[in-house]
Amino acid sequence: MIEYCYLPLTYLNMTILIITGIALLLLTGSILTYNQLVKKRNLMKEAWSGIDVYLKKRYDLIPNLIETVKSYATHEQQLMENITRLRSNAIQSSNTPEKILAENGLTQSIGQLMILAENYPDLKANTNFQQLQSQLETIESEIEMSRRYYNGTVRENNILIESFPSNLLATAFNFQQGSFFEIQNPVERENQKASF
Repeated sequence: MIEYCYLPLTYLNMTILIITGIALLLLTGSILTYNQLVKKRNLMKEAWSGIDVYLKKRYDLIPNLIETVKSYATHEQQLMENITRLRSNAIQSSNTPEKILAENGLTQSIGQLMILAENYPDLKANTNFQQLQSQLETIESEIEMSRRYYNGTVRENNILIESFPSNLLATAFNFQQGSFFEIQNPVERENQKASF
C-alpha cells in the first residue's frame, strides 16, 4: 500500500507559491502583450503595403495621363511639371510620414489636372483620356479604401502602445507609433472648383 506524505504548508512554502504564481502571471501577461504589439505592428505594415500597391498603379498611370493632357493643354506646363516632380518625390520617399506628405501633394495636383480637363472639351471627349480618367478614379477609390484600413490599423497600434501596462513593454522593446495617412494641408480640405 502506498502512503501519501503531506507536507504542511508553512509560511515560507506559501510565500514561495504566491511569488511563483505572481511571476507566472506577469510572464504570461508580458508574453501576450508583446505578441499583441507585434501583431498590431505587422497589421499596420501589411495595410501600408496594400496602399503602396495602389500608389504604384497610380504612379504608372500618371505619365500617360500627362502625355494625353499635354497635347490639349499646352499652356498648362507648370502644372504638368509640378505633377511630375511630386510623383518623383513620392516614389523616392523613404519613410511613411514623408511618403504621406508627398502623396497628399500629388493627390491635390492630380485633382487640379482633372479640373483642368473641364476647360478643354476636346480633351474631355478624347477616348484615351476618358479611359485614363476612369482608371484613375478606380485607383483613387482603392487608395481611399486602403487608407481607411491602414488608419484603422494605426489607431489600434497606437492605442496599444499608449495604454498601460502595454506601454511599458512597447517602450522597453522600442515599438513605434504609426503615422496616420491624413490630409496635412488645410487648403487640400477645400473643394476644388472648376472655372470656365
